[in-house]
Amino acid sequence: MTNAGTATSGTQRLPAAERREQLLQVALEMFAAKGYHDTSMNDVAEAAGVTKPVLYQHFASKKALYNELVDEIGARLERIIFEAAASAEGPRQQVEAGFRAYFGWAVAQGAAFRVLFSDRNRTDRELAQAVVRVESVVADRVATLIDIPGLSDDERHVLAFGVVGIAESTSRHWLELGLGQGTDADAFADRVARLAWSGLRGITP
Repeated sequence: MTNAGTATSGTQRLPAAERREQLLQVALEMFAAKGYHDTSMNDVAEAAGVTKPVLYQHFASKKALYNELVDEIGARLERIIFEAAASAEGPRQQVEAGFRAYFGWAVAQGAAFRVLFSDRNRTDRELAQAVVRVESVVADRVATLIDIPGLSDDERHVLAFGVVGIAESTSRHWLELGLGQGTDADAFADRVARLAWSGLRGITP
């Protein structure tokens, strides 16, 4: 994706798919830096080096732009969790690998995480619905990793939301403290993954 600071000039033609991807990346960086409410379509167009009509050719409104961006972020996050869990052996390893993947994504992709879980966005009913879609997709994936005999599908799904909540809240506080990436983040992710697994292991039908 094209970085907002080096956005392709509006005078240069890009294939429609590349232009759309560029606009989504610029919007991600703008929403992460300024927030959804304080970012205008004009801001996005200017940062991307295009005119507003070009931007509106791809997205009918700022909310449409936000919704597509959130859906794309969610699809990537789900894929990351699935790929991590698929390479692990056994229920415990799958849950822990999925958790580490989530935490690692949040730390490495801080801008995407902020766009999804901004407190201000959560207070906006329409914006919050987009985030709920992502949480549901991720919880659906996590639910498939919870292998506790005797639990119904609905119960596994509810527990999955609890695991996602742990991942989200710990990731948010890690980022707020500015603790960064690297081995410290990996080690902490492992600790919280063990916390999540220990909690699941304590559940009896």
